[in-house]
Amino acid sequence: MKLVWLRNDLRLADNPALRHACAGDEPVAALFIVSSTQWRQHKMAPIRQRFMLAQVDELGRELAALGIPLHLLRVETFAEVPAALASLCREQGVTQLYANQAIEIDEQRRDHAVSAALAEQAVSCHWLNGCCVLPPGRVLTGSGEMFKVFTPFSRAWLKALDEDGFVIHRAPAPRGEPLPWQPLVEREWVDEALGELTADPRWPVGEAEASRRLNDFLERAVLDYGETRDFPAIAGTSVLSPYLAAGIISPRQCVAALQQRLGYRPQSKAQPGFVWLNELVWREFYRHLLVLIPTLSMNRPFKPETAALPWSWDPDAFAAWCEGRTGYPIVDAAMRCLNATGWMHNRLRMIVASFLTKDLHIHWRLGEDYFMSQLIDGDLAANNGGWQWAAGTGADAAPYFRVFNPTTQGQRFDPQGEFIRTWVTELADIPAAYVHQPHDWLRLKGRQDYPAPMVDHAVARVRAIEMFRALEK
Repeated sequence: MKLVWLRNDLRLADNPALRHACAGDEPVAALFIVSSTQWRQHKMAPIRQRFMLAQVDELGRELAALGIPLHLLRVETFAEVPAALASLCREQGVTQLYANQAIEIDEQRRDHAVSAALAEQAVSCHWLNGCCVLPPGRVLTGSGEMFKVFTPFSRAWLKALDEDGFVIHRAPAPRGEPLPWQPLVEREWVDEALGELTADPRWPVGEAEASRRLNDFLERAVLDYGETRDFPAIAGTSVLSPYLAAGIISPRQCVAALQQRLGYRPQSKAQPGFVWLNELVWREFYRHLLVLIPTLSMNRPFKPETAALPWSWDPDAFAAWCEGRTGYPIVDAAMRCLNATGWMHNRLRMIVASFLTKDLHIHWRLGEDYFMSQLIDGDLAANNGGWQWAAGTGADAAPYFRVFNPTTQGQRFDPQGEFIRTWVTELADIPAAYVHQPHDWLRLKGRQDYPAPMVDHAVARVRAIEMFRALEK
């Protein structure tokens, strides 16, 4: 028997591990491992766990309809996985294991241990690329090294994609009579701490839903994406990140759909659709970096020298940021949105990350962990890459003295305050002219229901720059 181990690739279509396992007539089964303790150690948000398990339920039903059983194992930590998987393979008569490669260091170590354990009982392991359009190691500099700077990586990535091409594979054909499927909740597979495993109306699961969102975005917004993507009050983004993070849709499917919609694959900023494609390339870049520099998975900075920066760990200031009580409306609106929905617009992620690190001078690791604990699309590569970019410790060609001004960022990207008033209810009735600097207006009204700014941005900016300059000296 062949066994397909599903992880962050919870789909039937364009799933290399599933496709290769289904080649030939040998029986195929699938596996998903629930590792609640390990997930908590990795700060995985409860909303992401619920979303992922709801998709496992959906996928189990679809696999059963194809005659492929989905086995479930509860293995609390990665260290216990090799023995548990070896035992399952013995019980089921498994001779070959198929899985799509993991890029994170803990997951890679787990997979190496699985290969060693299964080799002892003559089970061959096949690791395939299911998380990237182009596998890590394919996009190289002229000297044969992996890139550490995005712009040349993007050019080389586009060139390599033209050379390699790609094919989107359909879901496997039925392999036998349909099988029964018992929902996870009936089998008590959901951690009590997560609450009920019910479909969140904001985030419906399923490959059909992911495809619907992708196609809707391509028809409605991709041509204007470069102009609208930074405005959180406008539905200008794809909102596909939760589906990409769980592997409900693949990045190759996104590239293929864009190409089909446009009739070509954009190659430069001058061509419509390129800005969104370049966001997918950013996703690839951060994933390749995680493989190139394993210490990024270990709370270490991309730029080693920045480990000496004197970051703050002030718990009160950090709590105010987490709860949206900073006194800067765009920051507070973004954080309250995150806490309520499990998602945040990308422009807002940059603004709040810059504020935490460059205004409050708090260590980026605290922000990175908090995001992971809240985000439905929590992904180590993208989250770490984004936080280190904002903090000035990461893969960013711009100098360290780029510091976002939260007030002008709000004025530029939420000019009428629509997003702010949605989430900062204390400011719901404030005129647009005052929404980004509301404190004088509130004083005139005799109101004290919104906090004063935590810091003076101009002063905080100078101190942030001095921190980095002192490091240079």
